Amino acid sequence: MFASRCLSRRVLQPCNRRLLSSTPAARSDALFQHRDTSYNNPTIPFKFSADNMKRAEEIISHYPPQYKKAAVIPLLDLGQRQNKGWTSISVMNYVASVLDMPPMRVYEVATFYTMFNREPVGEAFVQVCTTTPCMLNGAEEILSAACKAAGVSKPGQTSADGKFTVVEVECQGACSNAPMMLINDDFYEDLTTQTTQKILAAFAKGEKPKPGPQSGRQTSENSAGLTNLTTKPYGPGEHCVPEFA
Repeated sequence: MFASRCLSRRVLQPCNRRLLSSTPAARSDALFQHRDTSYNNPTIPFKFSADNMKRAEEIISHYPPQYKKAAVIPLLDLGQRQNKGWTSISVMNYVASVLDMPPMRVYEVATFYTMFNREPVGEAFVQVCTTTPCMLNGAEEILSAACKAAGVSKPGQTSADGKFTVVEVECQGACSNAPMMLINDDFYEDLTTQTTQKILAAFAKGEKPKPGPQSGRQTSENSAGLTNLTTKPYGPGEHCVPEFA
């Protein structure tokens, strides 16, 4: 009787012991710890060009001297652009020295924001959006067509000739013109698999196709054309106040 009572209490009471989990560890798609390589190590020199140094000084001047570290994002972007589209450890260390910041504080920024590429990228950096509005309009087919046209087997790879890097990204704010992709600094919108292949074929030839909607639209009007804002909107002083008798 006593044994059965103890057994029932033991079954009903939750176990306070911590069990070992057999769930596999999730691996990030990005390495947040720097490892020196032949192409990315602190001994490789980097400094702003004369023009970029002037631009950096102009950016820094927008901040009070004691807060010039707030310029870290635009200066990292400037360094990435000069460094052919990616932010090396040398770029980070140089920005830290320009802003009198501990290098670790710059590393924290560069590893947090996905716009900073910490590996070399192709001449045409292709970012295909696959968030809901684009996905509902065929983003998977666009991504597949982009990979095929760029000569890579899957997103995240760079073509053998170094001309293309294709990545899959989240929303880039052009939902009204979905599906879309960003190539370097230009948006290409209202895409089909055919226009995607045509755009990348032009880049492969060293050409730059016209950015924006590829469907004939000029802005973000719907398929029926403009339905509002069809006339000049009134501005200050143009709105007439009705007179009452």
